[in-house]
Amino acid sequence: MLQVEEITKTYGDKTLFQQISFTVAEKQRIGLIGVNGTGKSTLLKILAGVESADQGKLIHPNAYHIEYLPQQPEVDEEMTVLEHIYYGDSAIMVAMRAYEDSLLAFEKHPQDSRYQAQYMKCQQQMEELQAWEANTVAKTILMKLGIRDFTARLGALSGGQKKRVAIAKALIQPADLLLLDEPTNHLDHETIEWLEGYLAGYKGSIMLITHDRYFLNRVTNQIYELDQGRLFVYDGNYEVFLEKKAERELLEAGQEQKRQNLLRRELAWLKRGAKARTTKQKARIQRVEALQEQERPASKSEFDFAIGSKRLGNDVIELKQVNKSYDGRQLISQLDYLIVPGERLGIVGPNGSGKTTLLNLLAGRVEPDAGTISIGETVRIGYYTQEDAEINGELRVIDYIKEVAEVVYTKSGEAITAEQMLERFLFSRAAQWTYIRRLSGGEKRRLYLLRILMAELNVLFLDEPTNDLDTQTLSVLEDYLDQFPGVVLTVSHDRYFLDRVVDHLLVFTEDGDIQRFQGHYSDYLNWQKNESDEAKEVIKEKAAQQRVKPVKKKLSYKEQKDWEQIEDRISELEERKDELEQQIVKAGSDYGRIQEIMQEKEAVDLELESAVERWTELSLLIEEIEKEKEERLS
Repeated sequence: MLQVEEITKTYGDKTLFQQISFTVAEKQRIGLIGVNGTGKSTLLKILAGVESADQGKLIHPNAYHIEYLPQQPEVDEEMTVLEHIYYGDSAIMVAMRAYEDSLLAFEKHPQDSRYQAQYMKCQQQMEELQAWEANTVAKTILMKLGIRDFTARLGALSGGQKKRVAIAKALIQPADLLLLDEPTNHLDHETIEWLEGYLAGYKGSIMLITHDRYFLNRVTNQIYELDQGRLFVYDGNYEVFLEKKAERELLEAGQEQKRQNLLRRELAWLKRGAKARTTKQKARIQRVEALQEQERPASKSEFDFAIGSKRLGNDVIELKQVNKSYDGRQLISQLDYLIVPGERLGIVGPNGSGKTTLLNLLAGRVEPDAGTISIGETVRIGYYTQEDAEINGELRVIDYIKEVAEVVYTKSGEAITAEQMLERFLFSRAAQWTYIRRLSGGEKRRLYLLRILMAELNVLFLDEPTNDLDTQTLSVLEDYLDQFPGVVLTVSHDRYFLDRVVDHLLVFTEDGDIQRFQGHYSDYLNWQKNESDEAKEVIKEKAAQQRVKPVKKKLSYKEQKDWEQIEDRISELEERKDELEQQIVKAGSDYGRIQEIMQEKEAVDLELESAVERWTELSLLIEEIEKEKEERLS
């Protein structure tokens, strides 16, 4: 159990949280949420010992181990993947290196008893540390996360691949409390689903920050919300949290109304000329001052007005026979597509398949290799990119937004000021006078998004907006898009966001095709699963039809021979499978050798599956023959 007692953290004159306390018990699954800049990542760093609190303390047993995955992991780029996995677990790392060195030496000098003895000693040490099992688990998790080259230097990996390696390291190390900061960033749907399943069986407690609301809903059983320096605890998953938070906000709104009514009465009393002579009157004046200073609850963030935009004609964007390649790899081939007014299009697919390239082509940032892209005369594009925009940190928040527009207008012509829009995007009036350099990374991304939306655009491109925005900001953005009259194209892997925002998809596949799908992202995933299940059923039916034969009086010569040999063959294949699994473990960091063994293991698995099916087929046949004999005798 971990006890957190009255911890406070400030940056300059900004208080992130003040005297918050909570307890993390065994097997808890905690989702930590709050607007960017409220201190979510800072709280995880304090729990992990990376940062210290200004005051307060953490209490836990001496043997209590906390494993921490930061949002942007720092790695030694000279290390290999496996070296990073075991960095900090020096005993296993030393044993693995010693084993690999002894194996190489023994292979060079197989007749020398000294090398043989050293090799045997290293083998024994690996067994004592259970390093074989740890190595197998590590490689399995890495492969599930899409990392297959275990000897690759971290410096040669992309940012997303480094994050996946860091996730594997965090999952592999046994811990009482696992802290995960945005683990689903850069993960595709299948990998996120695997991670959900893995965390469901995790032995320790978990506290995580994520923007993926489906993931949050399925993994957690408790929600911690950081809000204006306070911590609110809700028992239940994200769905339960939304219900209970609505109840809390309703209660706070009622209390605020009572405060306002009381304040009006007290101010009226003061205006009548009450004199502060008696102790009672002085106390009453102090009460008025206290009521005025009392912090009011934050205003709700839903959009209740539709922002207008420049008129969009019938001609938006049309692609004809568009091709685009990078480094000899064809990303987009002969694509024809017509974007129409009111379009809500989601673009999905594996990382590196060309989704962002398509947005860049549509935005005119890159030119196609072949084909044409026609953009209507009335089109005004706003593009929220993955890259961090260059923002002048010496500007105040309000001035940065006013550079674009001081006022925007609703479709009915009502004026909405920059200050009001900032409030809608969770920047209080006080925060609007903050210098941008003092904002957190997430707050800067939220501000950058609002600056784009303040322009009189009518076509909006969003490239992975959920990677940097918190759940509350995403909810505000979704409300905005519900009422936005223009076109929206978004690249995302976030299932919840896509279900809320788009109604059809362009799907980039691993083999380079681009498919169209009419429906929400969840509809597509269900369709994909059903297609796979139907394909499996067809295969089973064909196999069953092949096995259906007329009842026979006895086995044929071939069937009899197969029956006599099949059990021995199954035993041989199972033994070979076990041997290959051991070889994978002992191959260490020899990636080429691992690939060879994996290929042989796949062949053995297929043959074993076939042998078991043959055994089942013959068993059923023998049962039918015996049954027929019994019926004839009776």
